Amino acid sequence: MSSLGNSLYSVRKRAGLTQEEVAEKLGVSRQTISKWELDLSHS
Repeated sequence: MSSLGNSLYSVRKRAGLTQEEVAEKLGVSRQTISKWELDLSHS
């Protein structure tokens, strides 16, 4: 089962978006996106 972090990273890369761009679209900080992507232990 893939985690949110793995899924987010895969979709972001496929879309060619930076963490900054995704953060802006979701209305969160870039640090939040980074934290989600790195938080691979909580699926």
